[in-house]
This record gives sequence, C-alpha cells and structure tokens, in this order.
Amino acid sequence: MSRLSPTPLAAALSVALHLATPAAAQAANAGSVARHDPGHDAVPAPVAATAAADAPDLAQIRSLQPIKVEAQSLRDAWLHDHAAVGPLGVQSLRDIPQSVTVLDAALLQSQGVSALADALRNVPGITLGGAEGGQIGNNINLRGFSARTDIYLDGMRDRGQYYRDVFDLSSVQVLEGPASMLFGRGSTGGVINQVSKVPEARAFGSFSATTANPEGTRLSTDVNQPLSTTAAFRINAFAQDIHSTRDVLHNRDGGIAPSLRLGMGTDTEITLSALLQRNRDMPDYGLPPLNGHPAAVDTNNFYGLTDDRTIQRVAIFDARLMHRFSDALSFHNQLRWGSYTTDARETGASSIVTAAGTTLNRAQGNPTSLPLDQLYVQLGSHDRVIHDRALGDQAELEARFDTGAIAHTLVTGIELGRDRYVNQASSRSGLPLLSLLDPAQLPQPASATTTPGNAALGHASTAAVYANDIVQLDPHWQFVGGLRRDRFAADLWNTTSQPAYAQQKVYFTSVRGGFIWQPDERQSYYASYGTSFDPSLETLTVVNGMQDLAPEQNRSLEVGGKWNLAEDALALTAALFEVQKTNARTQISPGVYTLDGNVRVRGLNLGLVGNITRGWQLFAGYTLLDARIVKALDGTQGKVPANTPRNAATLWSTWQVGRHWRAGIGAQWQSLRYAANNNVVSAPGYAVYNGMLGYDTGPYSVQLNVFNLGDRRYFVSLIPSDGGRSVPGIGRTLQMTFSYRY
Repeated sequence: MSRLSPTPLAAALSVALHLATPAAAQAANAGSVARHDPGHDAVPAPVAATAAADAPDLAQIRSLQPIKVEAQSLRDAWLHDHAAVGPLGVQSLRDIPQSVTVLDAALLQSQGVSALADALRNVPGITLGGAEGGQIGNNINLRGFSARTDIYLDGMRDRGQYYRDVFDLSSVQVLEGPASMLFGRGSTGGVINQVSKVPEARAFGSFSATTANPEGTRLSTDVNQPLSTTAAFRINAFAQDIHSTRDVLHNRDGGIAPSLRLGMGTDTEITLSALLQRNRDMPDYGLPPLNGHPAAVDTNNFYGLTDDRTIQRVAIFDARLMHRFSDALSFHNQLRWGSYTTDARETGASSIVTAAGTTLNRAQGNPTSLPLDQLYVQLGSHDRVIHDRALGDQAELEARFDTGAIAHTLVTGIELGRDRYVNQASSRSGLPLLSLLDPAQLPQPASATTTPGNAALGHASTAAVYANDIVQLDPHWQFVGGLRRDRFAADLWNTTSQPAYAQQKVYFTSVRGGFIWQPDERQSYYASYGTSFDPSLETLTVVNGMQDLAPEQNRSLEVGGKWNLAEDALALTAALFEVQKTNARTQISPGVYTLDGNVRVRGLNLGLVGNITRGWQLFAGYTLLDARIVKALDGTQGKVPANTPRNAATLWSTWQVGRHWRAGIGAQWQSLRYAANNNVVSAPGYAVYNGMLGYDTGPYSVQLNVFNLGDRRYFVSLIPSDGGRSVPGIGRTLQMTFSYRY
C-alpha cells in the first residue's frame, strides 16, 4: 500500500461516498482502476488525453484486441496502441520513434499499487533515489539520469516535490530518451506523464476498502455522473493510514480530484479539474553505510526520531479547451496553476562514531573492523519549509494537410510559465547518539535547539515556441521532425549562502527527428535522434559555483522495432540506444565548476505486454544500461553514475481461473547500484516476488495481494548524502481489498 488518514479529508471523502449511492468495484486499493463494467462494452479510456486530445479521440482509444468482458474476468486493457506523450496529444505508439511504456490502471489494480513510485517499478529503466540534500517526494532516475523535474500531469510539468498517488490516474506513461523538443528543459533520460481520469458519458461508480498486515487501511471512491448528453462530472477521492513493516514508519494521506467536462461530442469542449492532496508522512533516510555497504543490521532499525514528519499540501487547478474548426484543423489550450507546500522535520544518520569517540570517514564508506555493538550513529537534521508555486499556459494548433502526395500532421504551439520557489532551511543541534546495532526509538529531546539556516527565494520564467511535423511519405514510410526554441530566465536570492544573488538567462533550440518504416500494420521500425538541455538554475535551489555556467546538453540516438503478435493480442518492443551528456558539470575545486564532463549511457530495452491466451495476461520488461562517466575532473572519471543498475527486469502475469477466480505472480529484479558517482557505497542486487489472488462475483470483488513473498532483505532507493544511505524495502506484507461497483 501507499500513503493519508481520513482525518484531513474525511469530509471530502464522505461527500464522494454519498454521491456514489451504490459504488462500483474499481481499483483494488489504488482507487484509480476503472475496470470493465458488465453490460458496457467500452473499456474506461486507457489513455486520458492531455489538453491536445481529450474528447473526440477518447472513444477510439481502446486496447489492440477487442474483448468481450464477463463480470468475473480480469482481462482488462493492459495493452495500448496509443499514448499521450507531451503537447502532441494522443498518438499511435507505432508513430512514436522512441521507447514508450504505458502502465494501465487495470495493471496497477491487479498489483495492488496505489503510489506512483510503486507503479514505476514496472519500468526496468527507472530507479528510485533521493533529491539533493534529502529525500522529499518522488525522486526518480531514468536511463541513468535524474528525472526529478521531469514528472508531468496531463502533458504539463508537475514540478512540486511530493509523494504522488495514482487514485485519479487512468494510466502512467513513460517516454524514454531526451525530449526537450516536446517538453522543454530537462528530460535527459525521458519523462513520466501521469494521465488523469476524465468524465465520461455513462454513469458509474466504485468504492474500495483495503486493509493490510501490518496495520493499514485505505478507502477510495470513483464516481462519474452525466449531467446532460454533452456534460459530465467525475470525482475521485482516497484516504489512508498506512504502517510499514519497519516499526516506526507510517503515512496518513488523502486526496480528492473533481472534474467537470462540458461540450462532449461537440466542436468545443471545456474540462475543468482539480487535484487536492494532503500527506503527513514519516520520513525514512534508511541505513547508514559501513565498509562501503548498507550496515548489516536489522532492516527494521530506524535512525530518526519518532516525532519526525513531512507534511505536504498540494493544490493543482486545470482548465482545458479544445475547439475543432474542421476535421483538419483544431485548437487546444491548457491553463494550470499549482501550489505545493512542504513542512519537513526530518532526521537521519549523519555519521558513525566509535565508543572511543572517533568519527569514521564517511567519504570512504565508513571503513572499520570494529564489531557493530561498539558503533554509534550521530543523528543530523534535514529540515526545511518549502513553498512552490507554478502558473503555466500551453496553446497549440494542429493542422492536417497534403503537399502533393505527402500527408502532414503539423502541430505548432506556444508555452508560457512562471515559477516561484521559497525554501527556508533550518538545523537542529543536541540530537541523540544512537546504537548502530539496536537504536532506541526516541522523540526529539527537549534540549535540542533549532537554528534558522539559509532562506532561498527563486523566480523563473519560461517562454517557448515549437513545431512538430509527422510526414507520411508513402503508405510505409514516415518522417517525424520538430524544433523548439526555449527561453529560460531565473533569479535566485540567498540570505546566508553565497552567492547572495544569482541570475541566469538561457536560450536553447531543441531538435527531434526520426524515420519510421512500417511494412505492414503489425510491424514498425524506427531510427531517431533527439536533444535536451539542463540549466544549472533549473530547480531554483542553491548551486554555488554553477550559476554562470551554460546549460548541460544531451543527445540521444535510438533504433528499435515494435511488433503486434498473436493477431494483435501481444505487443513486443525492442530498442538500442545511446544517451550522452556532452558537457556535464564537473567540479575543479570547492565552489568551482566547469562544463568539461561527459556521461554516456548505452543500453537495450525489451518489452512484452498483452494476452498469451484468453485468460492469461503478461507484462514484462528488461533493460540493460551500460553507463559510464567518460570524463570528469572530480575523481569520478571511469565510474558508474549513481543509482544506475546494469541489469533490471520486471514481470507481472495474471490468470483467469474459472468464472470467478483469478491469480497473479510477478517479480522485480535489479543488479548492484551505487549510492553516488564516486562508487564508494553500493547496494546489492535483489529479486523480489509478489503474488495476487482474487474472487469476483457480480458487482463485488475481493483481492489479496502479497508483497515480498520471500520476506527478502533489499534496498528500494538510495540517497547520496552523508556518505550514501540505503532505504530498505518493505518486508512481507499482506493486503486485502474489498470492492463494490455499479
């Protein structure tokens, strides 16, 4: 399970439940799965479009294999032939010359997934990590590069640092490889696009209640109500109180997401939506390193304080307009305002100290030959209050026309944005010294003192124009080409850190190009090239010595194929790629950086998804990452980039057993990873197995998910700070979900 208790949003949830009348069984515990409804032959839109393609295409976006679904079946639409990746709206996967993975809500429901981080473990090219200076929110590495600022919601940047839930998502879509032409700054390894649920023309609803061992409860609901033949309202909500197998850790989270859709089926459609979420989570900075590895202690050990907390409030409001002038010309506009607030008082292992009072060298992975019972952990604080605001607008025009025998689909657009970021840091002294082997569970001592630290205030503005053309040269050949011109300007003020003021203005032209050969409807082969850029002030945080540097530049080459097999019941993908950061920032001396670095990642992606037989579904992937810091001046040359396993694979498969029963089993595997670029601290590889058993009868269903079947010790994420910490994954956990739907 993932994370809010009913307390902060009980009223909102009760309203949603009241609207549900009888509610329908949907997501097993995520509250985000719109499963097939008996009596309705349409699957819930597996891809909710971005502003570029919400209404007219939704009815056509279905799984590749039309399936007549019975009430007890779980043959849901894992398989997709379209995705909404960026401002270009809904596109056929065959026409996208890059690797794309679509995680459908039905897939996540069968896995019992409710957190975005858990959903992304289905993509073997993704690893989880911590942000600079601490772990807040979803911090992700994709193809060996940080994607913390490359998380999107309905095609627009979702810049806040918070723990995302899938309760209002119809799918999660991952586009791999540099894509600044589509998304602007960032996107070195790719982007993650969350696709929200949208109101539909039919009435339906669902309610799910989940309980877990160890202690945990979650309630979720999804209600859709047509208001007329052209209007509908939908509301999703969840609340949860979750405890981890690690004794002290717990999360109390909740959220509500209403949406109103007007003008469905007409030439002009407006969609208004909001996402309101509150998290009160227990931060986890994991285990400290010892002799270059996670300390060999009980993974239940907690090196923090029992009254630590991370409180987050998220409010996102969207207004989307789509107007169709004709079948060949349409206009799309999306306006978003987002507010993200974080109040974090977080404590973690800062250093390891011997009984004699000697501090071990954390830069060398805390080497020692002393027994564990003679070592102690000095706690350190990671406290901050963050206020993050973002206002953005994206407008585009899509035109379809011919030049002689050549067909064009041309998308031109403008993006404008304004961000404001305030971060007040503080530090605490007088924190306790804990036993490494058997740490006591203590609240903050009364003698601890708090000292205000640096207050950073940042502003950034974005302005961009772009154009992308899909050129159909003949029935078998396509060319995809695009250009984007970005202007990014940022100002940053500090109260105690130096420099006291930093300013940066960046202009960059991103390109994207690819050829696609489709000999028939079931084969597609492509070769593509793309670029991206990373300004040093992109995150509006302190970057001493980097503020005057030009942006880092990235380029990608990829060749691959996409095949529909078994009469379109299975989809197979394969790709070879190289991503290179050609002028990576590298440190010459303390506070002095230059753009003389080079980081290169070569790799292989394989994916297989769909129906092997009528009742047997499969989702599988494998990624090989040959990653290397080719050039650096800070001693990391020749090393492997942080948090980048050479091999990673994922598997999930379900079977329909008779009319009512279904079962599933899956595995996630990763090889060794390093906590930081210096490769001093490493976390071992692991394989974790999960299982599922479900029973469906009429509108009711019950589902049991078992996570970490073998109760395996493994580390789910790595944090580079303080020598390199490793956060343990959960132990064996049982989760039971009861659902009702209409």
